[in-house]
Amino acid sequence: MSSILVRAAQADDIDTIHGFILSLAEYERLAHEVKADRDMLGRYLFGPRPMAEVLIAEADGSAVGFALFFHNFSTFEGRPGLYLEDLFVLPEARGRGAGKALLARLAALAIDRDCARLEWSVLDWNEPSIAFYRALGARAMDEWTVQRVDGQALVRLAALPS
Repeated sequence: MSSILVRAAQADDIDTIHGFILSLAEYERLAHEVKADRDMLGRYLFGPRPMAEVLIAEADGSAVGFALFFHNFSTFEGRPGLYLEDLFVLPEARGRGAGKALLARLAALAIDRDCARLEWSVLDWNEPSIAFYRALGARAMDEWTVQRVDGQALVRLAALPS
């Protein structure tokens, strides 16, 4: 088994990141939802005002996984947190420690940045990932339900008088 190297993504990793996003969407049965393209990713990940960061996991010099994350803020804690938007490891590389290495690096970044917590969502049918997360000490926040406003609903909400 080769060792896993986790590194911060660079602008020349755009094709790799985009490929991981497409593979993740396929795995999650959401390929029809992907709107992100290389230009958008470049602007929002590596432009003048980056909105998110990416870690790349490599084995034997090849990218095998990624984690895309950004800062959020807890008003109750009064401190920032890290939110893991996406974690994906290529199917052929699973079980070699890449997912664990990515999460460990995120946890270390959270501690280094004085974050109160590291959070993410997982699809309720994704039992292998849920079991993996539980084994690492994650706990479900079952009392919370994700809410989303997007598309035309977002436009209508923005148009309401304030």
